[in-house]
Amino acid sequence: MTRRLIELESITGNERQVGEFVYARLGELAARHKGKAEKMPVEAERFNVFASWDEPVVTLSTHLDTVPPFINFSEDETRIWGRGSCDAKGILAAMLTAAAGLLAEGVRRFGLLFVVGEEKNSAGALAAARQPRGSRFLVNGEPTGNKLALGSKGALRFEITASGKMAHSAYPELGESAIEKLLDALSAIRAIRLPSDPLLGPSTLNIGTISGGHAPNVVADQASAEIMFRVVGSPEPLREAVARAVEGRASAREVLYIPPVKLGHLPGFDTTVVAFTSDIPAFGGAWGKPFMLGPGSIHVAHTEQEHVLKSELVAAVGLYQKIVRQLLAAC
Repeated sequence: MTRRLIELESITGNERQVGEFVYARLGELAARHKGKAEKMPVEAERFNVFASWDEPVVTLSTHLDTVPPFINFSEDETRIWGRGSCDAKGILAAMLTAAAGLLAEGVRRFGLLFVVGEEKNSAGALAAARQPRGSRFLVNGEPTGNKLALGSKGALRFEITASGKMAHSAYPELGESAIEKLLDALSAIRAIRLPSDPLLGPSTLNIGTISGGHAPNVVADQASAEIMFRVVGSPEPLREAVARAVEGRASAREVLYIPPVKLGHLPGFDTTVVAFTSDIPAFGGAWGKPFMLGPGSIHVAHTEQEHVLKSELVAAVGLYQKIVRQLLAAC
């Protein structure tokens, strides 16, 4: 199943083909075990896929889309390689397989929800939050090494822009360098004391892009940078600190904020804490109390070396079944 899913290119915005494939598979499971499968509209040509067997108490969910570029599958004795192998088509395959096993045993009252757009703006999860189906628990699949994540950091992204005045570089006193202003602003931002959380650990800062200027012999009249904090608490202190750091030098425009989350714990599972964000904040609790677990390592996701251990894929099937049983038993 993982191989077949990887073969279907589904870079964000182009999820239709893999969505149709998954919908057909869920339709077969629904027909065989007296459930129902549906497409949930998101926007033109894009849809989430949902299936359930009776009123769902627990929903297993992950995303259909991947980051670019497309990389088809390859494998060796222990690993499957390719785009989406761990983020998140291997997870999707494990959830489908887990569901088939549970249904064969007569377990019901659960659902499967596969959404579009996680890698860009969580469009699918936001749409699903407006269309809840009564689920009380949401198990979100992301590569956690098959450990139950107790929390995940949030994200706070800014675009920093500086303006200046062009001049011949032989006479810099006649101009005003936007690049120098930007560098001073970034230096001040780097000096911000970042908060920490007992569970999530320290906040971090990444200066992701820098651009500006026209030529080495021209004083730059414009420059910009994109920065991202991985946040562990309220964003307000960082917003205020960034505003102070750029004052008189540049402007800071907030582009994105995703809050950090503290997640559910279950006995009998190894645990971890992750620094990446997921669809969980976008669901906003509409699909129930969130948990997070999946095979694979985030350290190889989004890279040319993305892969997943076959043993982790197989183990994930049993772990998803275990979670469903435990949460159903708790109700």
